[in-house]
Amino acid sequence: MHDSYDTRDTLSVNGHLYHYYSLPRLARHHRIDHLPYSLKILLENLLRHEDGGQTVGREHISALAQWDPAAEPSVEIAFMPARVVLQDFTGVPCVVDLAAMRDAVVALGGRPEQINPQIPSELVIDHSIQVDAFGSPDALDINGRIEFERNTERYGFLRWGQNAFDNFKVVPPNTGIVHQVNLEHLARVVMSGERDGQALLYPDTVFGTDSHTTMINGIGVLGWGVGGIEAEAAMLGQPSSMLIPQVVGMRLRGRLREGATATDLVLTVTQMLRQFGVVGKFVEFFGEGLANLPLADRATIGNMAPEYGATCGIFPIDAEALNYLRLSGRSEEHIALVQAYARAQGLWHEPGSPEASYSAVLDLDMATVVPSMAGPRRPQDRVPLDKVKENYLHNLTPYTDARRKRIPLQECERLKDEGGGGAAVGAREAAREHAPDSGAAWQLHDGAVVIAAITSCTNTSNPAVMLAAGLLARNAVARGLRAAPWVKTSLGPGSRVVTDYLRSADLLVDLEALGFHVVGYGCTTCIGNSGPLPDDVSAAIRREDLVVASVLSGNRNFEGRIHPEVKLNYLASPPLVVAYAIAGSLDIDLSTEPLGIDSDGEEVYLRDIWPSNQEVGELIARTLGPELYRANYADVFAGDSRWNAIAATSSQRYHWDNGSTYIKNPPYFEGMSMAVAPVEDIHGARVLGLFGDSITTDHISPAGNIKADSPAGHFLQSRGVSPLEFNSYGSRRGNDDVMVRGTFANIRIKNLMLGGEEGGNTLYYPANGAPAEKLSIYEAAMRYKDDGVPLVVLAGSEYGTGSSRDWAAKGTNLLGVKAVIAQSFERIHRSNLVGMGVLPLRFVNGQGIASLGLDGSERFDITGLDNGAARQATVSATRRDGSQVHFQVDVLLLTPKEVEYFRHGGLLHYVLRQLAAHD
Repeated sequence: MHDSYDTRDTLSVNGHLYHYYSLPRLARHHRIDHLPYSLKILLENLLRHEDGGQTVGREHISALAQWDPAAEPSVEIAFMPARVVLQDFTGVPCVVDLAAMRDAVVALGGRPEQINPQIPSELVIDHSIQVDAFGSPDALDINGRIEFERNTERYGFLRWGQNAFDNFKVVPPNTGIVHQVNLEHLARVVMSGERDGQALLYPDTVFGTDSHTTMINGIGVLGWGVGGIEAEAAMLGQPSSMLIPQVVGMRLRGRLREGATATDLVLTVTQMLRQFGVVGKFVEFFGEGLANLPLADRATIGNMAPEYGATCGIFPIDAEALNYLRLSGRSEEHIALVQAYARAQGLWHEPGSPEASYSAVLDLDMATVVPSMAGPRRPQDRVPLDKVKENYLHNLTPYTDARRKRIPLQECERLKDEGGGGAAVGAREAAREHAPDSGAAWQLHDGAVVIAAITSCTNTSNPAVMLAAGLLARNAVARGLRAAPWVKTSLGPGSRVVTDYLRSADLLVDLEALGFHVVGYGCTTCIGNSGPLPDDVSAAIRREDLVVASVLSGNRNFEGRIHPEVKLNYLASPPLVVAYAIAGSLDIDLSTEPLGIDSDGEEVYLRDIWPSNQEVGELIARTLGPELYRANYADVFAGDSRWNAIAATSSQRYHWDNGSTYIKNPPYFEGMSMAVAPVEDIHGARVLGLFGDSITTDHISPAGNIKADSPAGHFLQSRGVSPLEFNSYGSRRGNDDVMVRGTFANIRIKNLMLGGEEGGNTLYYPANGAPAEKLSIYEAAMRYKDDGVPLVVLAGSEYGTGSSRDWAAKGTNLLGVKAVIAQSFERIHRSNLVGMGVLPLRFVNGQGIASLGLDGSERFDITGLDNGAARQATVSATRRDGSQVHFQVDVLLLTPKEVEYFRHGGLLHYVLRQLAAHD
């Protein structure tokens, strides 16, 4: 490797001599002390990977060192993460692709072992656990058993990958949520490796196949979510091409007031930054308020970066980061290494340090943060707690004229278990008497909270909000309160450490008394794995078309994500989740109305049972220590008896089972040769879908349950799979036959070609000029494919918001979509489209579907692509009456490398040809 600035230096730590690429030595040539922390990390990355200009040259280093905060991004650099972290929903298709690439590289004349991770790659199985059982002591065991029954084939495939690939490890199920495991154990903060026979130190940086990889930013690790396609390229040693970003600084002042939580803070930050506009930008947090922000709170803020739209939301390495490394059981030797390296590189933050230069600065006094929730459909839509009832009533109006319609359920005997929460698997009584002496049965009504879930890495990684939930539960139980009988309650800790400290604090029993039994260690409700509602509750919702709600401590609440029968979804802190489980309804103002009546007949208000900040802090000090983390992570890759009972082969190439409905050799590389075809203009394209604003990757490629009467459901039944065995779209991402049928199949997606009707349907225009026919999007795409007609998708702003879901791009490609024209794209999804050879195009001059008078019946020609090199192209839309409308679009291939990817038909094709050519 090159070192044109002569930056290589040595550092002695713990009696060992290490080499590193010194930023202070670069400062002899360029002033860099004003650079934001994140850009210094990028700068070190360039220094370490300089290769004479083939990928990184002196000019790239100089451009970043001379970064202009006010300049629009224009200079391309190559970034190579130190490691990759995956979860199983996105990890399985990654491993499927790698297995398919081994077959393809052999077909091109190479060797299977050429397809092998070149950097540490760790997969955490956390997305497959579903809440089938709840509200009982054996819920955890039952859900674990069902998880393995559903996913044995997928897990066997991952065990094969663990044996077949170097630098690839799997954290088995029942361990924790990927981002929490990453924070508590996998993160190094500073990496050590070897180059030219010498020990080398460098910053820990990471790509993750989950958008909330940014949680690791809380401890000073630069990383962000990418699609599986980009992650695979990084695993195979390919740098990621990016433009030098703008960096927005957020100055934090003061401290949180009494009663405000880290969840309230992050919802406030999310709202502020989303309103300001930070899509594609880095965000850094600084200011005197950092001293009042525990590491767990920082991780909570970093976690939500996708929700405020930023690439990352990062904090510096400082004393608090070291405190957390020590708390979480890292060795003193490693902590000393982190501190010494950070200080040597100028990456260490001390209170009162000079502020960096930023492209823009926002200010937040944390004392102004108030208890809040977000919803009912987007995480950036923060609602102060005292306005939640008003917000609910406002959002109820579109669904029904009756704001408070009450639907009686059957009279029933009071359940013997008055602890609440429900039985294990299957139906249970949906109503019971409110109090022993009331004599009245409960009624289900609009606004009923039917799901209350303490879930998601965003909050379960934070001891303050988890212990606050436990304390609130203790206080509620002491007053004789319990969860409403129709609420499906669940506790999904992000790691076993959480269970241990809740048990140590003697709070788990109080949470269980309200039905919050541990249901599993995984994403559960936040990813849509909420499981079925009790039969009576579900039947009442369907029969009366009730508008019911969920309250969860998650980070996503998009339409159709949490549960198909739940239309309103609110994000909240864990203690508020407990409070709403007791209230059982959104039709209540928790700031002024009582939660319920205690055993003495007295009204109980939320303020009566809310724990103080001091009480929570003292409990953290008493219950948390390094021993909890060391014990839980001592043998993290070993797995339990269920995991180790799964058979796994050790062959270099995977033996595909043609009968499998979970794992299938994908068609991406069929007929592929070493020759690269030119990029051609698009002619005669039809519209597959016409969509509005904020179409999420959940809309495009749902992760939740599969409807029996959907194209994917029909396919599975044709293969002998009963609806009870469908599992979820997320679990079947290793099979393209299922996933292409699930693309644009979300029950809440609205195709404007059908007047905004919900569901994955469209209008198909036959080639013979016959009248349009309403079909499922999949069926229409297959008809168009038979007709030889290319397809386009039209959309509004923020297209592809949400999870880094590569199947949202893969499915789009396999449906035959050649281009997506939108007013704006979310960063990760745009990149994924490019990676799959789908052209992202952006309306210009404020134009859009409505202003151009488009209704989806037109034929489209897209010309002037210039083999992918054009910055703009011309679109001509021919209406049914023969008239035309012409407009310009921006071609969003943002870097020369992206142009190359697109010319090759996608990133994986590019990488495969590169590897085969250099055998």
